[in-house]
Amino acid sequence: MNRSPPLQGPLFEAVQRSDIFEDSKTFVDCVPRLDPKTIRNRFETRRQDPEFDLQDFVYEHFEVPDAAAREATEDEDTRTDDSMGEHIRTLWPQLVDHPSDERAVEYGSLIGTPKPYVTPGGRFRELYYWDTYFTAEGLAASGHIEDVENIVENFAWAVDEFGYVPNANREYQTSRTQPPLFAETVGILERERGIDAVAPYLDALDAEYEFWMSGQEDLDGEGTAARRVVDPGDAVLNRYWDETTGPRLEAFDEDVELAESVPERDREKLYRDVRAACESGWDFSSRWCRDDSLETIRTTELVPVDLNALLYGVESDLARWHAAVGDDAASDEYAAAAARRAEALDRYCWDEQAGFYFDYSFVDDERTDKWSLAAAVPLYVGLASDEQAAAIADHLRTKFLEKGGLVTTLTESGEQWDAPNGWAPLHWFAVQGLERYGHDELARDIATRWVDHARVVYQRTGRMIEKYDVTATGRTGSGGEYRVQHGFGWTNGVTIAFQQQYDLFERE
Repeated sequence: MNRSPPLQGPLFEAVQRSDIFEDSKTFVDCVPRLDPKTIRNRFETRRQDPEFDLQDFVYEHFEVPDAAAREATEDEDTRTDDSMGEHIRTLWPQLVDHPSDERAVEYGSLIGTPKPYVTPGGRFRELYYWDTYFTAEGLAASGHIEDVENIVENFAWAVDEFGYVPNANREYQTSRTQPPLFAETVGILERERGIDAVAPYLDALDAEYEFWMSGQEDLDGEGTAARRVVDPGDAVLNRYWDETTGPRLEAFDEDVELAESVPERDREKLYRDVRAACESGWDFSSRWCRDDSLETIRTTELVPVDLNALLYGVESDLARWHAAVGDDAASDEYAAAAARRAEALDRYCWDEQAGFYFDYSFVDDERTDKWSLAAAVPLYVGLASDEQAAAIADHLRTKFLEKGGLVTTLTESGEQWDAPNGWAPLHWFAVQGLERYGHDELARDIATRWVDHARVVYQRTGRMIEKYDVTATGRTGSGGEYRVQHGFGWTNGVTIAFQQQYDLFERE
């Protein structure tokens, strides 16, 4: 299988630096009509012609995704008489049944998977790792457990093939992963079918964990890091990373322009910090920046509270699952690792005075001052104490809660993972975390506001949206490198799961 995009070089750069496509992702998702080498040779020959037209050449030699048909434009009325819940159920086959296209796999950037995979929708025409977990919760709530099994099978295949689950099944996104939610997805199968459903995936889960922890032998004392592991001082925690430097191929023009705007910065580190933010799923947020601008992004210098909380959850799950299959030695090792991580996360990320978790800079040896919903993830995995959970619940209620749910951060930077936007996955973490610690009334209130907001937008537009402006009733989200998308996998999943959890269907 090809492991590098087929069209890097002069043709690729010419297209990505042109205005042929509004969205830089479009070209890397195009499917060559001929062998890529033939196309490159034709380009080198024809570009010498004074009348050469790059756009005509691209459309002659590539199948171009119909991106325009997927954009969430406000001027097109797509409303139906279906309720929101009914609409979500009708969307599942459109988002789930995506067997791999053989020619797209042979010539293009798509990587085939053994089972049908789930796409988010819109411009996102492939499997995305962390998106898929939240979609899976909705599929399970809708009775589509076979689709959840396919998701888990694809994750296990990816770990066997790559050593981890890539960001997406595109060749240009295999140098990074995303938040480790394979275990959470297996947890759905355990919930639905019992512990016997877990055993076939333990080897793959162990391998993914080893991937996250690789590089420990290269740590050289306090304040050092290697790949995705960090030693902030007498502990091993994790950060986001990317194995590749250079501009993202799917956002080539944007990344080059960013680098040109800050010529004083080391370009290799800048590009890696941008790529690492993509691994986080929060691309982009002031959370990753020294100030509120992308020019100061420093993702690889930070120990993220949510990543480490999720890895605590992985360690805890693996301790329990290995015990269930009789492997007490492995169970004890994972339990000890979870205990060490919990202690370290409290030491480096918990601010006792503020009563909140913050990301930690191992370069500056201090916590950041960026308030974000990442602080809800320790509740989700059961890492926080009752007192910590109560403090976080109070801050969520007083600082983050708006008409339509929770804002992502308290900063309005123009980036999409900041205020005023709210996102489905972060609502899932927060609501389930609050429920876990007995803050049931607040959890229900947040879920209800989210569902009601999504419903108002659906009734107005006929669409489920990627992100919402939760500060005012019925607004879609804004910011980011592309237009707001509809479909939309994790919004559908979290919304219908909330409807089932709190019996919110009667509002339709």
